[in-house]
Amino acid sequence: MSSPTRPGGPGKAVSPPPAGLERRIGPLQATAINMTQMCGIGPFVTIPLVVSALGGPQAMFGWIIGAIIALADGLIWAELGAAMPGAGGTYIYLREAFQYRTGRMMPFLFVWSAVLFIPLIMSSGIIGLVQYLGYLFPAVVEGSGVSPLGKIVGIAIVLVIVLALFRKIGQIGKLTTVLFVVMLFAALAVIVAAFSHFDAGQAFAFTPGAFSFPSGAFWAGLASGLLTAVYDYLGYNTAAYLGGEVRAPGRTLPRAIVFSILGIMTLYFLLQVGVLGSIPLEELKSATSVASTVLEQAWGSGVAKTLTVLIVVAAIGSVFAGLLGGSRVPYEAARDKVFLRAFGKLHPRLNMPTLGVVTMGFLTAVFSLFSLSEVINAALACLILLQSLAQVAAIVVLRRRQPGLKRPYRQWLYPVPTIVAAIGWVYIFVFSNDSFSKYLAIGWVVFGLLIFLVWAKAEKTWPFGPKEIRETFVEDGVTENEGTQA
Repeated sequence: MSSPTRPGGPGKAVSPPPAGLERRIGPLQATAINMTQMCGIGPFVTIPLVVSALGGPQAMFGWIIGAIIALADGLIWAELGAAMPGAGGTYIYLREAFQYRTGRMMPFLFVWSAVLFIPLIMSSGIIGLVQYLGYLFPAVVEGSGVSPLGKIVGIAIVLVIVLALFRKIGQIGKLTTVLFVVMLFAALAVIVAAFSHFDAGQAFAFTPGAFSFPSGAFWAGLASGLLTAVYDYLGYNTAAYLGGEVRAPGRTLPRAIVFSILGIMTLYFLLQVGVLGSIPLEELKSATSVASTVLEQAWGSGVAKTLTVLIVVAAIGSVFAGLLGGSRVPYEAARDKVFLRAFGKLHPRLNMPTLGVVTMGFLTAVFSLFSLSEVINAALACLILLQSLAQVAAIVVLRRRQPGLKRPYRQWLYPVPTIVAAIGWVYIFVFSNDSFSKYLAIGWVVFGLLIFLVWAKAEKTWPFGPKEIRETFVEDGVTENEGTQA
């Protein structure tokens, strides 16, 4: 096997080259970006899916287990993000961790998959918000799905979001904070409305035998329910994708991740229990605009329509935040010459990765033409393989390979959260019922591996040339973490 090369000599490192990105995102904006992406339209459209999967009101415990997995995974993101704050998030962590064994293969495969699963996740937000628009304009929905007119509306909304992203990061941070306030107000309004006519007997009428192990309804549907619940928690990592634009990332990123997960967990649990106690179970399982129904029961159609508009705005904010972070992934890879070079160019005036924003937006529009369950299942299958499980390995490898890496935050109770996250992700991937999405994810990775080998042969890099070891964030002098110790 070819021997690795270390630019700068043993013990030295290569500092991150100037990217042109501006560190303008503070703690409030980082938390707002995460929570806006996390909430969005997700729980307002997926509560019926979780209830159906888990067979009744016991679905509330699915949200709690999902939150535990999300928090365990979030603590992985917190350590990696604080130690290696740069544009692209996971791309950087996999690049640093796996370079010793497989060269650039793992970061390439991540970008290859991210270009698929990030727009898939964003398209679910578009589909959900169009369903809620159906409460205001029935012509955009058809049965339990989106009508042809609704799909056109969804594509138009994606275009508006992409255009809104063409601005400087400081302006985007302020805009995201406003969208976060709208999201929080809408979610709290639905919770208050639900508990204003709450039936505790109905909310806690667990299905007889639901918890009987292993054949009870709860256990039988747990993997599928968790897949949807965890999907709703996704977004706590969005600020980490923007690590190169975050002020004092060693402090800001861990706090933003933990606070956003705990805050959204509380909102989701209250929302789930409130909805269970205000809408009959059979009606809930088939509902497409749960929040609007709850609001109309409590305060009438006028208030319900007004607040539905806010829910749609919150959904738009979620997609906005997701595309903002996702566009930085191919940008960082292109700078490393691991992806198409055109993605590594910044807008000359706005300092934003133009092609990344446009590409992610285009794919989001395309995927919005599919059904909600299809895009959620496909997105989670791809994400688990090449992000979640890969980062579990990355944190372990980096602890061993780069003990000198500055870690402003070290994972609490390590390695317990890492083990919990690994078990949770493997369980969801293996036992969820959608086999097609799993095969799609595996096939996409295999296809990406073939593309990588062709590229590696042309570039004469591993496995057809020497590995290039660049411990970018390990340095004797100043790093991007300097001055960020908590």
